[in-house]
Amino acid sequence: MTSLAARRATYGDLAALPENVTGEIIAGELYTQPRPAGPPTFVATGLGMDLGSPFDRGRGGPGGWFFAHEPELHLGDDVLVPDLAAWRAERLGAEARTGTSLGVVPDWVAEVASPSTTQRDRLIKVPVYASLGVAYLWLVESVEGRVEAYELSNGRWVWLGTWADERAAAIPPFDAVPLDLIRLWESTGLRG
Repeated sequence: MTSLAARRATYGDLAALPENVTGEIIAGELYTQPRPAGPPTFVATGLGMDLGSPFDRGRGGPGGWFFAHEPELHLGDDVLVPDLAAWRAERLGAEARTGTSLGVVPDWVAEVASPSTTQRDRLIKVPVYASLGVAYLWLVESVEGRVEAYELSNGRWVWLGTWADERAAAIPPFDAVPLDLIRLWESTGLRG
C-alpha cells in the first residue's frame, strides 16, 4: 500500500476529508487544517463585507470586482483555498462563476492568519500565488491587528506597506474606499 506522503495527492483525497477540515493540494502534497474559528473567522468575514459592498456590489464605491470567501481554486495541479479572493469583473465571466470550483487566477488574495496556518501561508502559499500571477496579496494578522499588502512586479512581491490601527486605511488595490481597521479588529473581541 502506498502512503499519501509517497504519492501525489489527488482530488479524491480532498473529497474524503471530514466536513470540519479544509484541504489544499500544493505541489502534489495534501495540506489540511480545521475550519477556521475565532478571530480569523470574524476578521475574514468583516473584511469581505467591508470590501464587497463598495467593490463587488458597487455600493458607495466603484464596483467592478467579484469576491469569494474561501473559494476552491483549481490552478494547474494545485487546489488552493485562500481566505478571500477577488477578480476584476472583466476577467471572471458568468461561466467561470457557475461551477463548484474556479480555474481563473484571482487578481487579489487575502490570507487571514491563524496559529495553524500562518507559516504555511507565508512560506508555501505566497510563492505559489506569485508563480500563478496573482496581482495583489494581503497577509492579515487577525490577532495582532495588521494588514501587509504586496503587489506582484516581474514575478516578485513588492511590499506596499503595513496598516494597523487606522480608521481610514487606503490599501491597494482597494484604496478608492478606505477601510476602518480599528472596527475590523474590534470584531475579533480581542480589542474594544
